[in-house]
Amino acid sequence: MTKIEPLGAVRERVLATLRQDIIAGRMRPGDRLVERELAERFGVSRVPVREAIRALVAEGFVLFESARRTVVRRLTSTDVKELFELREALEVYAAGLAASRATPQALAELRELLGQAASATRAGDAEAITDINTRFHDRILAMAGNSLLISVMEPVDGRLRWLTRQNEEWPQLLTEHGELYEAIASGDPDRARAHTLSHVRANYRSTVRHLFGGTEVPEPGTPGT
Repeated sequence: MTKIEPLGAVRERVLATLRQDIIAGRMRPGDRLVERELAERFGVSRVPVREAIRALVAEGFVLFESARRTVVRRLTSTDVKELFELREALEVYAAGLAASRATPQALAELRELLGQAASATRAGDAEAITDINTRFHDRILAMAGNSLLISVMEPVDGRLRWLTRQNEEWPQLLTEHGELYEAIASGDPDRARAHTLSHVRANYRSTVRHLFGGTEVPEPGTPGT
């Protein structure tokens, strides 16, 4: 007898795939999400597709342009600035905690991720780089040992990964992560916070260059949109 997949599991499968398609750039800003076509693609009814689309709207990945038109959201300069302001506030704090609480095992895991990132960078594998860099920052959050901090980051984690994918200055990103690792491994919270702040702001400038070209966009933490 064929096992029937629960509706909730179908929804999560569709949601996870669509979310990753957006983050990886397989679905581009402005692309339409058509229930009928997606239901055919996944071999499911429209109900889990409709629920997955609503979840993507809530997560900030897509929007309803009209009652009949749903598209992948185009990131505005305000979106980017606000997300990086959040990164700046939370990741800088997390890095300081991580430096003071790092264990040899946790540091070894960070070193392993750096090695994987180096291999992916040499191969020019954008999706692998995004995944590994996300796990690198997730590991730092875990090292901070603050469950509330993790729960605050979780709702925007997908959008932050989406932004990370926009930064294609991969060798520089690898260098910055290596420096961040050394700062955390030093056990000096002030040094770790300073390197994280520098890293987040450099990543912001790279992302802005990629998304908006020469358009002048205010730095995180400054007035203006």
